[in-house]
Amino acid sequence: MPDLVITGSASGIGASVARALADAGYGVVGWDIADARSPVDVGDEASVRAAVERLPGQLDGAVLAAGGLIAAIYTIPGVAYLLGPALLSQKEETWLPLGAASKVPLGSPTLFKATVKRTTGWIVNEEQIAAFVLTEDGREFIAMSNICTHLGCRVRWIADRQQFLSPCHNGVFDKYGNVVSGPPPRPLDRYPVKEENGQLFILGG
Repeated sequence: MPDLVITGSASGIGASVARALADAGYGVVGWDIADARSPVDVGDEASVRAAVERLPGQLDGAVLAAGGLIAAIYTIPGVAYLLGPALLSQKEETWLPLGAASKVPLGSPTLFKATVKRTTGWIVNEEQIAAFVLTEDGREFIAMSNICTHLGCRVRWIADRQQFLSPCHNGVFDKYGNVVSGPPPRPLDRYPVKEENGQLFILGG
């Protein structure tokens, strides 16, 4: 039990407090319990003793509350530090600039490249995205990934055949990205594309 310092005269309610604390096992500094002989109202002393009996539980509660507060102070920033990268690692799609729409000849897919930043934890990496853009009228555009849907090889546009060729396993796509032959399970993936003020953008991230 901790020592408690109590000041005052050894009479009345002060004496009662001192005796009650001493009986509860607290070291009472500054009092001679034997000298605290003044008569005390029984009702007052009973109230004091009841309060003293509650004191250990109140002290325990105060210690627990303080400990919880200290733990929260140190824990919350740590949790934020750990969760922050996880939140940052979520993909954020944005419109990536490709180049001038005038560079796309009618009826012929044209390869463009864009750079996107990817965040993993606290690490930021730059990655290049490539897309073939096609238009038949100069107003409506489609943008196709240059990645084969079979095993991820990069496709090439063969102008004289008017087809895309995947060199890994001879996958063949038409100029709209549809599968013509070979093992690819589906057409080339497409990006949302838009044209603003003569510039092309694809949605990626």
